[in-house]
Amino acid sequence: MVFRAFRGMQGKHFALLTASCAIFVLFAVVHLEGEISRLDAARSKLENALGRIQLENTEHARRRLPSSYTKEDYQETTGSRGKTDDQIIIYNRVPKTASTSFAGIAYDLCNVNKFHVLHLNVTKNMHILSLSDQMRFVHNISSWSAMKPALYHGHLAYLEFTRFGVTQMPLYINIIRDPLDRLVSYYYFVRNGDDFRPHVKRRKSGNRQSFDECVARDGPDCDPESLWMQIPFFCGHSAECWVPGNRWALEQAKYNLVNNYLVVGVTEELADFVAVLEVTLPRFFKGAMELFNSGRKSHLRKTFNKVSPSEETIAKIQESDIWKMENEFYEFAKEHFHFVKRRTFAIKNGVLLEKGLQFMYEKIRPR
Repeated sequence: MVFRAFRGMQGKHFALLTASCAIFVLFAVVHLEGEISRLDAARSKLENALGRIQLENTEHARRRLPSSYTKEDYQETTGSRGKTDDQIIIYNRVPKTASTSFAGIAYDLCNVNKFHVLHLNVTKNMHILSLSDQMRFVHNISSWSAMKPALYHGHLAYLEFTRFGVTQMPLYINIIRDPLDRLVSYYYFVRNGDDFRPHVKRRKSGNRQSFDECVARDGPDCDPESLWMQIPFFCGHSAECWVPGNRWALEQAKYNLVNNYLVVGVTEELADFVAVLEVTLPRFFKGAMELFNSGRKSHLRKTFNKVSPSEETIAKIQESDIWKMENEFYEFAKEHFHFVKRRTFAIKNGVLLEKGLQFMYEKIRPR
């Protein structure tokens, strides 16, 4: 009986010992898992910090680029050797949208920022090229290494490079304007000229008919079909693009603007367009805002003797389906540009301030 009691006590002690060991092992496992988790978190923080330091160093170096930096300086600083120096920008400028003022900025920057600017002059001011000329143009500027990096500008409709077997698309940029304001400006420009080249005699020189009078008489120069300009420029070289009032052309123009243009600004917010380009493409546009704000290149061409249309004229033009479509495209472009600005800048005391880096690298493998 004593032996049975002893064995009972021994069993209890063994069970207690086993339970204690199990609890100890459980605590050890929990502690070990906690330590592993803590070490993983510390390692992740370290990797994130290293990633941020690398990005900040690159960004800091970019901000400190001198105004007279060379192509080699820029490549070495940003790690872009062999990439940005092959870049081509096409500014297929729409007439009477402040395009001359903006092109002047590029011409003033090309020497200091070491890139080329080339004006594309299309015979008889045609806005589209023949198929053979399209092929020649695409392959010419793609293979013209001596002219890279380059900004080409001219009154040319959007051209899809990949159709011609070219793998590297250029960066497209552009500016558009309120369609009625653009038409009124052009109407008086071909009659009176402007302050950019005041002594040039324009093709309608001597015609004193006002825009209001033209609209009242249903004249050809102020026909709503003359509004059909910005949509086809963004639509491209397809025949349907140049049919006034073509709904397909409008949708194609919207598609190209969003998918095939880096950025499209509006004439009424030209300074903001320049600011977006400087922070996005410093290889070309570093110093653009300082140049613009100095007043030397912020001057827009002023058409002589331009008269604003009357309320009756505006109402009559706005009855046109063509105006409605061009205005729809303009409002679409403006809204998209405002979205780009909001993601790029913060506004403080009425001044645009770049938001800076909004991304980082983490969980970098292998270690």
